[in-house]
Amino acid sequence: MVDFTILSAAAEAAAEHGGEHAEPTALMLNAGGWWAMAVLALIALMIYLKVPQIVGAMLDKKIEGIRQNLDEAATLRKEAEALKAEYEQKVKNAAKHAEELKAAAEEEAKAIVKKAKDDATALVARHEKMAEEKIAAAERAVVAELRAKASSAAAAAARQLIAEGHGADADAKLVDKAIADI
Repeated sequence: MVDFTILSAAAEAAAEHGGEHAEPTALMLNAGGWWAMAVLALIALMIYLKVPQIVGAMLDKKIEGIRQNLDEAATLRKEAEALKAEYEQKVKNAAKHAEELKAAAEEEAKAIVKKAKDDATALVARHEKMAEEKIAAAERAVVAELRAKASSAAAAAARQLIAEGHGADADAKLVDKAIADI
């Protein structure tokens, strides 16, 4: 920090010794004038070298770059939103497709179960029919066997009756009668 007591003492001492001093000048310009001239010369030199146009061009170039970046960011955002919408649609479609597949699988399972029941019913019916046919065939075989036994028993009984009740004389009469009837 500056010690203000020293500064005020220096100011009082200067006031006691005549107080005013002469300001230095060169070519009729004091320090402030030279400073102003230097600033004016610097401004003139900058205008002569076209620094404002260069700075303006640089700023325009920078603005254009920023504008391109903003345009690119807007385009990327639109693309990202489009991709997001597309994937949301795909997710909805995938869920819908999964529901459709599930419904189709359930329908197919119902059809398979129905077909299996129908096939089982048909199989049972075929087995019943085959069993009935086997029973009918067995009945026919038993009836045929009974008929064969009955006919052979009847033939044996007829032979025995004929043998017992007919002799050679009776046979000759029967043969004669049969010939006469013809």
